[in-house]
Amino acid sequence: MFYSLADPQDITRAGLMYVLSGMEGIEPHQAEDKTELIDQLRRRDEYQVVVIDYTLFDVNDIDELIVLAERFPKVQWVVFSFDLTVDFVRRLVATGPQFSILLKDSSLHEIRECLLYAQHRRRYVCQRMTEILLAPSAAVAEEKIPLTKTETEILKDIAQGMTTREIADRRFSSFHTVNTHRKNIFRKLGVNNAHEATRYALRAGLVDAAEYYI
Repeated sequence: MFYSLADPQDITRAGLMYVLSGMEGIEPHQAEDKTELIDQLRRRDEYQVVVIDYTLFDVNDIDELIVLAERFPKVQWVVFSFDLTVDFVRRLVATGPQFSILLKDSSLHEIRECLLYAQHRRRYVCQRMTEILLAPSAAVAEEKIPLTKTETEILKDIAQGMTTREIADRRFSSFHTVNTHRKNIFRKLGVNNAHEATRYALRAGLVDAAEYYI
């Protein structure tokens, strides 16, 4: 079974390699970026597993992740991250059984169990996220979302129709840095895409309606 580890953190990859080394019939490989990951998936027309840190890896948003899953139907995806919004997880789970959810503070037992589930084409949702999903929803007063100055500036750029690459060039930053900010913004706002983030920016008065890119 071929496993792709799509996580830019060396310590996480090393830990996953250690766990997978104790499983029979596993062939783990690392994917440094999205281009390398897609190349690995293209070269193998067989069932395989991708363990991906959605927050840190260079996938733009949930829509792109879903498109990748549709493009490679033989892939089981383990979304392995620190923070995931409830709306994000609900949408992935609703997409189909090819997505498993695993938080990075999960126990070693849960991590091993999730990787085994993926190997047998079964979906897995870790205990903490399951409890969050099943908890009764409560009416919570709307509060100001604590975006940093940089995140607020990038949110304004997103609302004005700029791509991640354009924002990176404008700010003299790397694509990866801006993409990480973008994901953090989406996580804090509880949104899944640029359109929803823009609606928030307009409601919050961060972007004037006259400036909104149509």
